[in-house]
Amino acid sequence: MLSFAQVYNYPQEKLCHHGASKWLTILMVKERERIDMHVSVKREDKTIRPVKLKPQKYNRPKQCCPIRDDEPKDHFVKRGDTEFAGTHLILDLWGAKHLDDIDHMEKTMRECVEKAQATLLHIHLHHFTPAGGISGVAVLAESHISVHTWPERGFAAFDVFMCGTSKPEEVIAVLKQAFYPKSMKITENLRGVVADENIF
Repeated sequence: MLSFAQVYNYPQEKLCHHGASKWLTILMVKERERIDMHVSVKREDKTIRPVKLKPQKYNRPKQCCPIRDDEPKDHFVKRGDTEFAGTHLILDLWGAKHLDDIDHMEKTMRECVEKAQATLLHIHLHHFTPAGGISGVAVLAESHISVHTWPERGFAAFDVFMCGTSKPEEVIAVLKQAFYPKSMKITENLRGVVADENIF
């Protein structure tokens, strides 16, 4: 007589050949089906289900250098009771030298930017022929310095416009030392005076 374990592990068509009666064979087959079903249910219960993760709160870092409410955001200048956008100097140099030397001009403009405590973005200079005049601009974060020269007349026209905390007046001494003009005419304009905005 076969044991239960032997009956369970033997194929159905071989049970009768090993001494199992017909009714026992049917009983064992049904029992095996019941056990298989029970095992499969347990296996299904043990299946891994996806775990729902709780959303984590993301704390944004605080601004490293927050802008204070009392700081000007437009770089306007305040001189006494006058508030304006910037200082515009118009400089006419007569009897000047080295007005056809483009390398000297670039060096001088860079020195102007440094002395004025401005921020240079880029310089573009053009050398005209045959007269040898120079035309160009130094683009600044604070605005610009532009130049046009007539070497044949010893004349140079400079425009210096700067806003913020820069010091455009420091350019005057640099230009005198670089080009040795016999005379210099200086005109100062305050651009964007706040009181003028109500004119129109």
